[in-house]
Amino acid sequence: MSTPSLTLDKPRSPRRPAARRSNTELYSWLFMRISGLALIILVLGHLLIMNILDGGVHRINFGFVAGRWASPFWQFWDLAMLWLAEIHGGNGLRTVIDDYARKDSTRFWLKILLYVAMAIILFVGTLVIFTFDPNIHS
Repeated sequence: MSTPSLTLDKPRSPRRPAARRSNTELYSWLFMRISGLALIILVLGHLLIMNILDGGVHRINFGFVAGRWASPFWQFWDLAMLWLAEIHGGNGLRTVIDDYARKDSTRFWLKILLYVAMAIILFVGTLVIFTFDPNIHS
């Protein structure tokens, strides 16, 4: 009598190349947790100041933003919120691309598109925060 062999069916998802020995995914996972906590503080503070205190959204206009961005503290606050939100969201979308893109070429081009979009948004957002001119004459 032969003993039955225990075999497993092949997984439904296509095989991926063996992971290289690096801690990139660990650092990515850790960044998501830390940046998520920082974003909760930054965004809730932003919402409280912009939408609830001192008359709420009715007071927000060009002069309010000009006065706010005259302070390096608020520039840094908004810059930190922009960078953390962009990198946090981009990292999450990178994970979605890795999970759902089946072909290596599709995964590659989607990630390139993601990284280019992230770089453009970070560049333009940072440029606006640091080059904002409150003395624009129309």
